[in-house]
Amino acid sequence: MGALNILTALAAVAITLPGSTADVPPAAAAGSFPSPWASGRGPGGWDGAYAKAREFVGQLTLVEKVNLTTGTGWEADVCIGMTGSVPRLGFAGFCLQDGPLGVRYTTKNSAFPAGINAGATFSRRLMRLRGEAMGEEFRGKGIDVQLGPAAGPLGRVPQGGRNWEGFSPDPYLTGAAIAETIQGIQSRGVIACAKHYILNEQEHYRGSISVKIDDRTMHEVYLWPFADAVRAGVGSVMCSYNKIHGDYACENNWTTNYLLKNELNFQGFVMSDWGAQHTTLGSALSGLDMAMPGDGGAPPYRSLWGGALTEAILSGTIPQWRLDDMVVRIMAAYFKVHTGAFASRPAPNFSAWTNATVGPLHPSSNSTWTVVNSFVDVQSTHAALIREIGAKSTVLLKNTARALPLRPAATRSLAVIGRDAQDVPGGPNACSERACINGTVAMGYGSGTAEFPYLVSPATALQLRAAADGTAFTNVVGNWDLETARETARGKDVAIVFATATAGENFVVVEGNAGDRNNLTLWDNGDALIRAVAGVNSNTVVVLHTAGPVVVEEIAKNPNVTAILWAGFPGQESGNGLVDVLYGVVNPQGRSPFTWGKDVKDYGAELLFQAPDPRKPEQSFDEGVFIDYRHFQNAGIEPTYEFGFGLSYTEFDYSGLKIVVQNSTAGATIPSQIVAHGITEPAPTYGVVNKSVMANVAPVGFKKLVPYVYPWLSGANVSISGTESGPSALTNSSAQPVLPAGGSPGGNPGLYEVLYTISAKINNIGKVAGTDIPQLYVQLGGKENPWGVLRGFDEVALEPGESKTVTFELTRRDISNWNTTSQNWEIGNKEKFVFIGQSSSRIRLNSTLPALPGLVWKNYD
Repeated sequence: MGALNILTALAAVAITLPGSTADVPPAAAAGSFPSPWASGRGPGGWDGAYAKAREFVGQLTLVEKVNLTTGTGWEADVCIGMTGSVPRLGFAGFCLQDGPLGVRYTTKNSAFPAGINAGATFSRRLMRLRGEAMGEEFRGKGIDVQLGPAAGPLGRVPQGGRNWEGFSPDPYLTGAAIAETIQGIQSRGVIACAKHYILNEQEHYRGSISVKIDDRTMHEVYLWPFADAVRAGVGSVMCSYNKIHGDYACENNWTTNYLLKNELNFQGFVMSDWGAQHTTLGSALSGLDMAMPGDGGAPPYRSLWGGALTEAILSGTIPQWRLDDMVVRIMAAYFKVHTGAFASRPAPNFSAWTNATVGPLHPSSNSTWTVVNSFVDVQSTHAALIREIGAKSTVLLKNTARALPLRPAATRSLAVIGRDAQDVPGGPNACSERACINGTVAMGYGSGTAEFPYLVSPATALQLRAAADGTAFTNVVGNWDLETARETARGKDVAIVFATATAGENFVVVEGNAGDRNNLTLWDNGDALIRAVAGVNSNTVVVLHTAGPVVVEEIAKNPNVTAILWAGFPGQESGNGLVDVLYGVVNPQGRSPFTWGKDVKDYGAELLFQAPDPRKPEQSFDEGVFIDYRHFQNAGIEPTYEFGFGLSYTEFDYSGLKIVVQNSTAGATIPSQIVAHGITEPAPTYGVVNKSVMANVAPVGFKKLVPYVYPWLSGANVSISGTESGPSALTNSSAQPVLPAGGSPGGNPGLYEVLYTISAKINNIGKVAGTDIPQLYVQLGGKENPWGVLRGFDEVALEPGESKTVTFELTRRDISNWNTTSQNWEIGNKEKFVFIGQSSSRIRLNSTLPALPGLVWKNYD
């Protein structure tokens, strides 16, 4: 009975009942209800997958079901995370592996450009291709779940340590990028995982910080890209370490049950971040479906699920329907991306814990030694794509007197200066988790990394190009000998200076930065190095490999700095992609996915470095929807470079703005959800639970590994006669109401109804071919809204003198605000404007948006 008493005690502190927390948003206070059971209906191709999943789960015993929900433990198997298996039916456990830019802890895999670079391409095509290529590599390694892509952190603060793993602080751009990436990954037979859900916006205090946020900001900013992920059919979502309004994200009834599984109608499964589960009952009833790594990831290696979950089901503490829903969701995600027999599914052919050929199959118990690494080469021809993305994500921020592209005839001498241009001593993987700045930086650090198969440094690529052109080449390795840098740069036709500011995860400290950046300055004396070189060379080009914005106002104003390029974290082909841009092989088309402020204070939102009470760190997102460029525009702050900005080697002209109303009967309110009677079916169960203790203990003679996690009861003397149960509101299996904003994956289908098409003609008026990125912004009206929000973008390749018409679609969602009273999206009656331009402030065309029938726009106030 002891274990059951623990479960009951945990339940008392883990479940937020209606109205029990004063600062919980209205949705949470009104909506404490059972974890929604999935239906398999709606867009995304779930129907067939659910039919197969239900049939499979109906054959399982209780312990087999539990085995698929619980990780086997930290380092218990060859993957970063693995679930138990169902040997009786020939189903091996799930292999889950980092990360968002490539396979972590393996060899002969690619290191792709980071998510922030994919965002900077503003290219749905390249986002999709990147996802497809990563999916191929994960599948080739025998991995079932790629732990990426990331939409959290979104990028509330520019110093956020893991911002670079995601795509942009703009929710629309991130939503588009995560959707394309997910569809690419899953098209190759791998389940994608949208992470970190939600409000995990900094590394400091990430495991204990409690975030307070208003309901509108949650919907219009942070939840927005996750809605796009759900609509794209993502198979899994990872809940984060932080708390939201006092409850941990992995047992938060509001964020998981109310928002994700009801309002967004998420059909896949929710897994915990590693060690982010804190209770047995609270996590299960609040919507968690898979516990990773299964044992908390640290001594005493206690599992909150496994046998404890089996015991809770047998006692009635957790209802059978909740367990069945967990497993059906997990298996539906599997069947959604897998069409073949179980036997056709490749097994993991690597070990995350050793590069040796032979090693333990179960490292935590040092047992079952065998061949664990087959060194399967999964790189294919992906290097060409990586090079293309690296080049096309490079943002040309400054280019005076057409300093770029470099012309061999005019570039007879070239100086390359800075540690960030160099090969990494000992090889690109010499620093564990990429946690150093000993050479060029091509990704951040932490669990979002991958092992480089190789890394082409800028110095190497530039030296090869210089040799081919007959250009005299000089290279300065360090950043601190400023006199040598000056002497080398003096008199050269071009001096290229490299500087960096990296970021990463909080378990690694680099240059005194614990994941989050301490400030927005360049690292390793970068600012002084640039100043020294520009002081003696009037044709200084600056290349930045940074995790996000840095303060470059002084650099931008320096007349001797003729060009500035942001190259971000471009992956293994770093130098080659950069040379393509510098020499005009690729005309730069990257656009800044964030705003470059003149001071860290310009951003408004602040990172919590030191909590008043470190035991209970709290933070309120009081800035609301005004982050990044939205804040700059609202506060009237002029940045150095605005969101969406990027130069080209050619010029473009915009004309012919045209707006067409596509639905003449659409009203201000969203149509009723497409669900019969607005309620669900009662919670289904699959199979019959054998409540015999002996049916749920380890088979006689079975030798357990320690500390491996198993699904069995701890022993034959366990009592299962208890009557404890979770709060009735959370165990109710009767039909439940569907939220007005819900009804289908991604939300009410009416949200995605196209109300307007907006078109314009783009003309290349320059002398070289180039690609423009026209951007659509919408002003929703009223002081409560930003001046404009991104609602469309396109990639338009044009030869000199060529023109094309670009067309954007505006959906109901695009022009709506979240109404916290009605708990629904509504089109406000304030006058709305549309803008088409080359950035958030370089507007080329604009017009009032025609009012829909039954609406009369009121003047902007």
